[in-house]
Amino acid sequence: MIEALLTADQRALRDEARRFVHEDVPRQLILDMDAGRVTYPRVFLEKAAARQLLGLRFAPAVGGRGLGWQEEIVALEEVGVLGTSLACLYSLPSIVGEALARFGSPEQQQRWLRPVLEGKLTVAEALTEPRGGSDFFGTTTLAERRGDAYYLQGQKRFIVGAEGADYFLVYARTRPAGDPHASISMFVVERGAGVEVQHVYGLLGTRGGGTGRVTFRDARVPPENLVGKENGAAEIFYQMMIPERMTSAAGALGMARAALEVAARYSDRRKAFGQKIRNFEGVNFKVAESITLLDSASSLVHAAAVAIDRGDQPGRVRRLVSEAKKVGTEAAWTIVNHAMQIMGGIGYTSVYPIERLLRDARLALIWTGTNEIMDLVIQHEYYKELGAAPAGRNVEEDAPDGDLEAEKVYE
Repeated sequence: MIEALLTADQRALRDEARRFVHEDVPRQLILDMDAGRVTYPRVFLEKAAARQLLGLRFAPAVGGRGLGWQEEIVALEEVGVLGTSLACLYSLPSIVGEALARFGSPEQQQRWLRPVLEGKLTVAEALTEPRGGSDFFGTTTLAERRGDAYYLQGQKRFIVGAEGADYFLVYARTRPAGDPHASISMFVVERGAGVEVQHVYGLLGTRGGGTGRVTFRDARVPPENLVGKENGAAEIFYQMMIPERMTSAAGALGMARAALEVAARYSDRRKAFGQKIRNFEGVNFKVAESITLLDSASSLVHAAAVAIDRGDQPGRVRRLVSEAKKVGTEAAWTIVNHAMQIMGGIGYTSVYPIERLLRDARLALIWTGTNEIMDLVIQHEYYKELGAAPAGRNVEEDAPDGDLEAEKVYE
């Protein structure tokens, strides 16, 4: 995060998050997660909760600090230096908490949100299905109301945190033949009978976060576990895309910064042809490009946070959030690749963490909506804004023949 954008309180929070990352996350945990020796680091979340660093945006009444998105991304960038697994697990209370804080009842918030922020319960969001992820409204998981409960049938996959989650936030179809946008509901589904984590995936990167497939086999869910209205989960889904994508963007910034710092320090020590390699333009131009990418992406993510916090109109927020996710994750991918190129062969080994960060960074361009989906949202919302733009100078006429309307043929 660019220092000039932070208030004194935000800098203090950043330092607090840095202390947590430095003091409470042992090197061995990261190594064990990447090697598959740890499949779900519950203690990491418990330590974050002990410092009251989970769900910063939520009200103190449910265990949060009542802060804003600007503060959340400041903290998350610091956690992002640990890689995508821990950053994602850190983000889940914020992502799931969004649904409970905005659409859940006070009883649901006390029962399921507060214990998560206190580190007593863990959670995962069950959204993606085997048939596809981007086509959310094509979900085939069914929730049938029979008597005094709903019964869930279906599968979700690529669920980060599935291995250790105490409960899942699940989207399911409650009106099988209806309009997809008015046929899906959200439920809190507690781990138990009828809920099975079938498989923890082998992943290229982002390891150790308990990613798995969750199968629901006639899983009984009481009606008080319905979040919001029956068939009303479309509104929740659209709101949830804000924390999904903002946390992806902010975590990616931390990872990119970590890779840049490792490579820049290396270039200031490594010598070739009698001088430090930082003196060669092939190296220092990549450093310069990485710095610029990181600062520009950081500025955009911060601008999106400001827009959310001040309540800008929803279309503009959707566009900025999508831009932040796209630019933040693509900047991270480029910067980590630059870091490996600067370091050469040693960067491709396990002597440095760049190879792990490279494996982690690739997923960020896919999850929480692929960056191609971000492009669709960005252009769609821009065209809507363009059509509703207030009157101003008509630059189209600032051409020598700009007044020849007969020459402006569109069909």
